[in-house]
Amino acid sequence: MAEIAVPDGAWTFDGETVRIVPGSGREVHELRKTLGEVVIPLEAIAGATFEPSRKGGHLRLRLRRGADPLTDAVAGSLTAPADPYRLAIPKGRTGAAEYYADEIRDALAAWQTPNGPSDDYLLPSPGVPITATAGDGTVAFDGERVRIEWTGFAGSAKEEAGPQEFALTDLVAVEWKPQSGMGYGTLRFRTKGEGPDKPPQKDTRCISWGVQRFGGTTALVAAAVLARIPRGPAELPPAPAPAGEVDVVLRHLSELGELHRSGVLTDEEFSTAKQALLRRLE
Repeated sequence: MAEIAVPDGAWTFDGETVRIVPGSGREVHELRKTLGEVVIPLEAIAGATFEPSRKGGHLRLRLRRGADPLTDAVAGSLTAPADPYRLAIPKGRTGAAEYYADEIRDALAAWQTPNGPSDDYLLPSPGVPITATAGDGTVAFDGERVRIEWTGFAGSAKEEAGPQEFALTDLVAVEWKPQSGMGYGTLRFRTKGEGPDKPPQKDTRCISWGVQRFGGTTALVAAAVLARIPRGPAELPPAPAPAGEVDVVLRHLSELGELHRSGVLTDEEFSTAKQALLRRLE
């Protein structure tokens, strides 16, 4: 049994599962507190590392693509302090964090656990009904329908359109990204037969925020919806790129490149994600 408890939270590894309990202090991000305790089976883990820094570092789990709806929903862009799979380690506990990461890596090697994509989710999604508010909207999901109501920060285009509602059966994807630089953070729902993208502040299929880095708990809504959208058979050919898709793909390729250069994505993950984007243009 390997255990490590610090103000940011407590992680326990029994050889088969990692149990993560977030800390309760004010510095612990709202998203992690709302998600609560997470139990991760060893087969869902692709790797474990301790990333040292001047103030101590972070103990980090890397999950297999397709194993966790939250990890897939945020596409590698959920970083500390909101990432539930990253634990802030103070200077005095770095040795314990390195030992903990070694224990998980040894177990992965001993059990020869695959680290490639998983065909099925191995972690549960956030429960429903679930609601989150950020920036210009409040989004609610009851397991069958997504409803968006606009706040006082919404632009005229959204106010004139009024509340939006989408049946789960009409959704093909959900995209989430944090606020960065001068850009907006967004939670965007992709529907069947939709037209070209609009700017976030005018797109009635998404809520956007310009102040909160991680948009409160919106990533949990994204994960809950994503987990319930049926996965299509892998052998089906990709659909032709719709109008405006080229610009979207180019933007996403640029974002993937930044994540790869910063070390968030491995070479294998970057290559796989890049090829998936390029197939959207075929």
